[in-house]
Amino acid sequence: MDERACPSNFGQPIPEWDLRHRLPIDKPVSSERRDTATIFRINSTYMDVTDQPFKDRQWLAGGVFIAAFFSALFAVTLIRIVLIPVPTISIGVVAVYCALIGSLIRVTYMAFKYGRDEFFSLTRRPVRFNRKEKKIYAIRRRRFFSKPGQGDITWEIPWDENAIFCIHRGVAHHRRFYDIRYYEVDHDGNVTRTVAIGKKWEDEESLGDLLAQWNYWCWYMNHGPAELPKPLLFFKEKENSLESFLFCMYGFGMRASANYRISMMPFILLMTGFRLMALRTCRDPIWPEAVAKISIIDPGDSFDQPGGDTPVGWAETALALERNEYPDGDKREMKNWTGEKKTCS
Repeated sequence: MDERACPSNFGQPIPEWDLRHRLPIDKPVSSERRDTATIFRINSTYMDVTDQPFKDRQWLAGGVFIAAFFSALFAVTLIRIVLIPVPTISIGVVAVYCALIGSLIRVTYMAFKYGRDEFFSLTRRPVRFNRKEKKIYAIRRRRFFSKPGQGDITWEIPWDENAIFCIHRGVAHHRRFYDIRYYEVDHDGNVTRTVAIGKKWEDEESLGDLLAQWNYWCWYMNHGPAELPKPLLFFKEKENSLESFLFCMYGFGMRASANYRISMMPFILLMTGFRLMALRTCRDPIWPEAVAKISIIDPGDSFDQPGGDTPVGWAETALALERNEYPDGDKREMKNWTGEKKTCS
């Protein structure tokens, strides 16, 4: 589920389960480090990763589109009923008016609340791990009337022992899901803002992937990119129609059979249409000038990727894997792993 559609804990303490599964930044949490498809680009200065809604934005875009459709439908119906002459105003007529007006307000509110970050907004909301500054910068929302150098609305997250990173557990469609979240709290310990980083992992079987991903980010911030395995793939910063289609197709199952994908093709194409509609109304994010200045890549940085022959996106990476020109699920062992397993019960 999209982090923006989940019940928020703003003004409340961090959920007890999340706080019990707080993630350290200075020691491994599992026996290996690897990426599970979260990376835009990486170099010696910074690493840009996805926010949690990025891979599944077609679902929220579809929900917003449906809400906007019903909002228009209720508005047209209300106007037509108002124009019909009524001899006397009865309780039934008043009830119909109230139901239509209430429904119109509700769906319009939902369309605006979730649509403002989906349509006419940003094509992506990258989360930047800056290892030299020991900070994370997360673009959160488009700024329509910015001053020169101000850029889009960006949050600054410290990378130190006081920063609260946790495994978040939620439920969507009767299934548990997990993601990695940063919580900022006030003096009373109540949440003031939160960011879900990377992606969501479904079911407890995927917790090993989540912990390996956290090791990957921590290794980069603490040691640099030298001993990091290759990312599962690099996402395109400028997504084309083919990439949108593959996002939606893989969303119905990464290892689904050809017969299943063919049977689901009408829904895959519908989801692709929702994702493309959202992307075509958005623009690329703009980093604030202050963040851009401290994110300058050193000339000749050998770790600046993607570049050269490195494949970018689902399509190019799949072809490179078939030709054995890119590693499939590259990983590294955590040599100082102590075997203390983080339980998630």
